[in-house]
Amino acid sequence: MDEPLLNSRIRLRHLQCFLAVTHQGGLQRAAEKLSITQPAVSKTIGELESILGHRLFERSRKGAALTNEGRLFLPYANASLSSLHEGMSTLLREGRSAPVVVKLGILPTLSAALLPQVLTQVHHAWPSASVRVTTAANADLLERLRSAELDFVIGRLAEPEAMSGMSFEHLFHEPLTAVIRSGHPLHNVAQACSSQLAQFLLVVPPAGTLIRQSADSVMAAFGLPPDVALIETLSMTLGRALVIHNDAVWFVPYSVVEEDIAHGVISPLQLPFAGTDEPIGLIWNSAIAPLSAAATLIEEIRNTGRQRNRARAGLRYGSIPYHASPSSPQART
Repeated sequence: MDEPLLNSRIRLRHLQCFLAVTHQGGLQRAAEKLSITQPAVSKTIGELESILGHRLFERSRKGAALTNEGRLFLPYANASLSSLHEGMSTLLREGRSAPVVVKLGILPTLSAALLPQVLTQVHHAWPSASVRVTTAANADLLERLRSAELDFVIGRLAEPEAMSGMSFEHLFHEPLTAVIRSGHPLHNVAQACSSQLAQFLLVVPPAGTLIRQSADSVMAAFGLPPDVALIETLSMTLGRALVIHNDAVWFVPYSVVEEDIAHGVISPLQLPFAGTDEPIGLIWNSAIAPLSAAATLIEEIRNTGRQRNRARAGLRYGSIPYHASPSSPQART
């Protein structure tokens, strides 16, 4: 290793300030987050830039944005601080027998379908471990994972820049379906057209989410115009109630409604084309080794993913033939 790097004298406060400015989007907001003054933040960032020999932020009236060099440095700063926190937590647990807490992030569309069985198995293996479950949109989960608020995430494969410093291990594909209540006016329609669909409430995930892109593609294939009126929500409870009580058409990941479909409460519409599956997998920070309890939880999630692949093999969702993914996990960075 180069001698200048060994003698760079990067301190914890440099990394804390760098990450605070990155996450808060400006020096003043970072100063408030750290409970120090803005000049102190500016001085610390200046020291770090001098040590590294690169400008890390472009400053403007709107705040501070990472430069290309700042984006390259970000995953390593995150990993360094996260590893330090993990080491301190490990010593604390050893010295004080503090309880183990595993921080799991998961898409709200997957939590009810995946976690009940998984959490039961983990409780049997680690009866003293707690699992803190956070549900949020994919982009939010990845940001929390990057800032070490989460240990790992069950989510969708995002764009390469969003996955920087992350590893992705494929579990299964999640198909999008459009559903209606049993007995709906469109229940026996072989292929609904846009004029028929437009008579009912259309419920979709919010704009900006990955699953919304699939929903938009399906709606376009149905012939619906881009400016059609929509109900946008991530609430599974609201979507289900709108379908059952308001004759809505709900564009939703299959996991959310598979139990209702199995019991005949909700029925899938025939979709106009295939190819709406989304890859679902485990996502974690490549530089941080998981706790033992987290490793057990991860293995149970893998097992559940394999079971879902086997159960879905040969099934058809609407008009979409579902092709199960290989049971052997694939790691991707």
